[in-house]
Amino acid sequence: MSSSSLSTAGVLLIAVVAIEYGGVSLLRFITRRIPGYLDNPLRQNLFRAGHAHAGVIVLSFVCQILTDSAVLPSPLVWLVRIGVPLSAILISAGFFFSMLPPAATEPSGAVRLIYAGAVILVIAVITLAIGLIRNSPSA
Repeated sequence: MSSSSLSTAGVLLIAVVAIEYGGVSLLRFITRRIPGYLDNPLRQNLFRAGHAHAGVIVLSFVCQILTDSAVLPSPLVWLVRIGVPLSAILISAGFFFSMLPPAATEPSGAVRLIYAGAVILVIAVITLAIGLIRNSPSA
């Protein structure tokens, strides 16, 4: 693995702690029956989705390794290295921040972060795919 992959993976491992904190928070909402979570199905669904989409961090680790084998110009390599984890952060943040008030019945404007993260993820993954295909042996 390149030094860039290793350092990016190190930062991503620190982000796993934030994901863990989110999981503990959800567990606390459920076990302590905190008002505003169990009595708000929309908030439940969006918080669960936010936590689940943090799993894109796992894809980020894989993409760090694959990026080392891609044939891409340096700016596009960094687009992939940063874009995939950034998308995980944006998508999760969109789900969480769109339902912060416990009594909310509709998502706030923060839901736009989900769309921004999805676009960034598509661009980064397609860029990586093209770089890998360019490096594959011809049949």
